[in-house]
Amino acid sequence: MPEPHPLVVALQPLIDAAGAATVEASDVTGSDVELVWQGVTVAGVRLPAIHGSLDRIIALVEAELGAPLPALSRPAKQQAILRLDELGAFVLRRAVEDIAEAMGMSRITVYSYLNALHR
Repeated sequence: MPEPHPLVVALQPLIDAAGAATVEASDVTGSDVELVWQGVTVAGVRLPAIHGSLDRIIALVEAELGAPLPALSRPAKQQAILRLDELGAFVLRRAVEDIAEAMGMSRITVYSYLNALHR
């Protein structure tokens, strides 16, 4: 297996954080993002399916904050809500209910944290 192109190596942390995968240039399809270097496609990025995206966003926030959401203090939970909002988690259907369950709190509390952010 050949060494990955330096562009792929440089972008790999971002690709991993997005839950995406790299594909060989010969395997790039129309739905992949081409990685082009000096006019040549050197690889592709296959984005993850929307299914499971909320779980990936929650896992990212837990990694950033260093603990599972239910174990966070109140201020850290407020920070988690802010970060989830920044990452677009709340545009997903049933996100408030699912996040409330994941955090071990009521959806009313999630809504109050969101309202406080947007004042």
